[in-house]
Amino acid sequence: MSGTPTLVVIGAGPRGTGLIERIAANAPDLYGDRPLTIHLIDPYPPGGGRVWRYDQSPLLWMNSMAEDVTMFTDDTVEQDGPIRPGPALHTWAADIRDGRATLPDGVDVAPELLDEIKALEGDDFPSRRLQSVYLRWVYEQAVAALPDSFAVHWHQVGAVRVTGPREGRQRVWLEGRDRPLLADAVAVTIGHLEAEPEPEQVELAEFADRHGLVHLPPDFTADTDLTGVPAGEPVIVRGFGLAFVDLMVLLTEGRGGRYENGEYVPSGREPVLHIGSRRGVPYHSKIGYAWTGERPPLPRFLGPDRTEALLTADRPVDFRRDVWPHIDKELGYAHYHRLFTAHPERTTGDWAAFEAEYTAADPAGPGLAALVAAAIPDPADRLDLEALDHPLDGVRHPSYEALQEELRGYITADLERRHDPAHSPDLAVFLGLLSTYGQLIRLGDIGGWWHGFFSYLASGPPGPRLHQLLALSRAGVVRFLGAGMTVEADERRGLFLAGSATVPGQRIAARALVEARLPDPTLERTRSPLLQELYEDGAAATATGLLSVAPGSGRILGRDGRPHPRRFALGPFTSARAGGAFTRPRTGGPAFRQNDATARAALALLRGLGRGDG
Repeated sequence: MSGTPTLVVIGAGPRGTGLIERIAANAPDLYGDRPLTIHLIDPYPPGGGRVWRYDQSPLLWMNSMAEDVTMFTDDTVEQDGPIRPGPALHTWAADIRDGRATLPDGVDVAPELLDEIKALEGDDFPSRRLQSVYLRWVYEQAVAALPDSFAVHWHQVGAVRVTGPREGRQRVWLEGRDRPLLADAVAVTIGHLEAEPEPEQVELAEFADRHGLVHLPPDFTADTDLTGVPAGEPVIVRGFGLAFVDLMVLLTEGRGGRYENGEYVPSGREPVLHIGSRRGVPYHSKIGYAWTGERPPLPRFLGPDRTEALLTADRPVDFRRDVWPHIDKELGYAHYHRLFTAHPERTTGDWAAFEAEYTAADPAGPGLAALVAAAIPDPADRLDLEALDHPLDGVRHPSYEALQEELRGYITADLERRHDPAHSPDLAVFLGLLSTYGQLIRLGDIGGWWHGFFSYLASGPPGPRLHQLLALSRAGVVRFLGAGMTVEADERRGLFLAGSATVPGQRIAARALVEARLPDPTLERTRSPLLQELYEDGAAATATGLLSVAPGSGRILGRDGRPHPRRFALGPFTSARAGGAFTRPRTGGPAFRQNDATARAALALLRGLGRGDG
């Protein structure tokens, strides 16, 4: 081979870092000591990238405990490449404290962050800045693990397009540069995306401009300019997930408020946040106890055989018809396995007999419900996923004032339950959700509902954040609107109006509206010129606008169904979107499996190339 093969990785956040880690792990077997040049493209520093960059508010936390965050593979990850174990976040912090590891070279760590590292325990919720330092350390370790014949160059700019023939070298064009980088393979790992506004958001923005109002569309809360959100005035907030939690923090503590003895002491610069959503409640709290005892044997009803049967069926996969019944049965199995094995006094009969009947029952038939009702006397011990997804269905109040106490009671009950091992079937369901997610990735784009439901049950805020929410509610800084939220533009009054099905006939008026959610990652509306160009160049999109990739390799699919031999993509904007670029140890890590498969495919391609390929 003449010349040095070149790989361009566009995106230096956790996903790009994870890909480099897998390249380092697989290179000895698949590539040997041949030379390879890797160009890493990102305007933000490697490791954290944009979302996990060091330069963000120290008030923002991760929504995972330190012991539940790792960037390293273990023997639960189903992959072809070698396992390269490494420390989870809390272990890494302990290694720093004990002198077994050093801080990364690429971050000037502030003294208060050093204090956080010294005090960090496994069940703490770290700041995002601390996670940024960990990710930078992982990146530097991954680069150091590459063969000596590899060279890595970081370009602190964005990529705007990729051109080139299918069988020839690719050209990666960078912002502000006249000449492209030449690449034998390109991997796009750019993470979450900005998007052009939906038609409703365009109309709301135009209405706000006409009347001098504040309208903040879906965006990354940490990047949103909140200076225009008025102090002391009502502000309508649509969205009750993690983006709202960030917003809540930045508009309260971020404006000088503080918590004393469980109560919020306002600074006087806070707005009054009127918050609603489809469900009308926040995501469920993170579970605050550890697993003990026997684990449910998962996957059980939604495993590789089931997903393969769905993929090879003679009709398109319909999520509600073909997939959801098996998810329901899988999560139910995890729940009842735990109930029988850890809390047998709340069951009747024998687990072996129950399991045999449960296994034989039609997941969509009435027999399953009858079996559960007979074996589980207390309805509160039965798993009802539909009821969980609609907690305020049928709830009605005559006024918003009447709703506040009920919602505080709901959140308090959720906190108590999620920190009480007597409800450990909830943790079993969480494990079932992780197992299910790993299987569903093989099915490609299954629509957005599942991802939202997963986050609602499995990826909610830390318990302390919900305690803060309760304190803000008691202080009158947060007001709950309820479920089935609606937003209207009142041209006559020049105000936004918000209502809900929970409080019929009532409306809240405000001069400011904040959409507390991320933009949908669709190719049709993305603001990424890189993805726009890929789409225009023939890349396929799913029905919901995700970039289509081959699940076994991450290769970008064309509209003709053919995988591009030299272009790869990983991340939430693809049809193989995983739960996250990092995960808790010993849970299979679907993103790690994808990183490994893509790294191996890219190395095999690069190993086999000659330089006379155009």
